[in-house]
Amino acid sequence: MAKSTKQAPGRKMGFQTKSLHLGQEPDPLTGSVTPPIYQSTAFAQLEGQLATDGYTYSRFSNPTRTALETALAGLENGTRAFAFASGMGAISLAVLTLLKAGDHIVVGDDVYGGTYKFFAEIVGRYGVDVTFADMRDLEVLEQAFTDKTKMMFIETPTNPLLRLTDLEVVVALAHTKDIVTVVDNTFASPYLQQPFDYDVDIIVHSTTKYISGHSDVMGGAIILRDDRFTEALNMHKNAMGATPDAFASWLTLRGLKTLGVRMREHCKNAQALAEFLEGHNQVRKVIYPGLPSYWQYDLAQKQMKGPGGMISFYLDEAADPEVFLKSLSLFKPAVSLGGVESLVTRPVDITHAAIPKELREAQGITDSFIRLSVGIEDIEDLISDVDYALQQAS
Repeated sequence: MAKSTKQAPGRKMGFQTKSLHLGQEPDPLTGSVTPPIYQSTAFAQLEGQLATDGYTYSRFSNPTRTALETALAGLENGTRAFAFASGMGAISLAVLTLLKAGDHIVVGDDVYGGTYKFFAEIVGRYGVDVTFADMRDLEVLEQAFTDKTKMMFIETPTNPLLRLTDLEVVVALAHTKDIVTVVDNTFASPYLQQPFDYDVDIIVHSTTKYISGHSDVMGGAIILRDDRFTEALNMHKNAMGATPDAFASWLTLRGLKTLGVRMREHCKNAQALAEFLEGHNQVRKVIYPGLPSYWQYDLAQKQMKGPGGMISFYLDEAADPEVFLKSLSLFKPAVSLGGVESLVTRPVDITHAAIPKELREAQGITDSFIRLSVGIEDIEDLISDVDYALQQAS
C-alpha cells in the first residue's frame, strides 16, 4: 500500500497539498518524487511469500493504482477508494455488488444518458427494480421508496440540467429507512463538493472528467465513507476486472495534482461567461449555479465551494442551434467535459440521445438546449468565440 504523508502534529493538510502528496511518498528504491509507473502484470512471489505489500497480479492491485486510490480517498475524506477503467465501470460495479434480485433502487430522473441507459435497460435483467424520481421533491421521493428499496443514486449537479439535490435533507431521509446513498460527484469534483460531510455512504466519479482534467485518460472511482462495503467491493472488483492499468492510473494521478488550481480557473471563467450569456439577446435562459437567477442558488452557496465549470443554456427561438455549433472555434464539439480545453455539445444529439424524446423534452432537454464545458483559456477569447457564434446563429 502507498504510505501516508507525514505532517506536523495537529496540522490538517489543505486540499491542494493533499492532491500533491497523499499516496505519493518518494520512491524508496530511487528517491523519485513522482510515483513510478509499475507497468507490470505480475509480481514475483519470493520464497513462497507474497511480493512486497501483497501485490500479485495487476488486475487485483498495482502500486501505481494504489497511489491513485490513496489520493482519491484522502481528497474525499473517505476510508478507501477503488479505481476503475471508466465512470460507468465504477457505477455498474457499485450497484451490482450491493444489490441483488428483488431489491429496489431509486435514481434521480435527470442523470447522464449513459447512467440512465444502465438503470433503464440493464439493471432490470439482474432482477433489480428501478424507479426514477425528482430528487428535489421530498414528497415525490418518499413515495418512490418501498420496503424493498436498498439504494438511492444521486447526481448533483446533474448532467446536463445542473439540478442540485439537497444532500443534507435527502440523505437523512434515506438513512431513516436504512437505504444506502450513492452520489455521483463528477460535475462538482472533490474540490467543490464533499458529499461525506452530509453522511453519504458512497461517492462515485468519472475520473475521465475533472479529476484527470486533460482529456487523455479514461477512468472511474468508488470512494467509501467507512469500511462496511470494502470487502464486498474488493472481491467483486477482482472478479469482474474493470480496473485501469498502471499507465492510466499514473495519468489520472498526474492530473489530480492540479485539480484545485484548475477548478478555480474553470469556475472563474464559467462565471464570467454565464453572466455574458445571461445578458445576450440570442439567449433565452442560462442555467448556472453561480447566477443569482439560478433556481437553487442558495443551495449551491451552502453545498458547494464554487459553482463549477459547466453551463447550460437555451438559445433564442430564432437562433439556429446547428449554425451556432458550427460557428464556434475554441469550443470544440465533443461528448466529454471537464478538460482544460472548452467543449460544447447539444445533449439531444449525443449524451442524451438514448433517452426517449418525450422524456427528454419533459425534462427540458430540447433542440435549442446547449451544454458548455468551460475550459481555462483566456476568458476574453471564450466570450468572443461564443458571441460570434451567437451572432451567426441569429
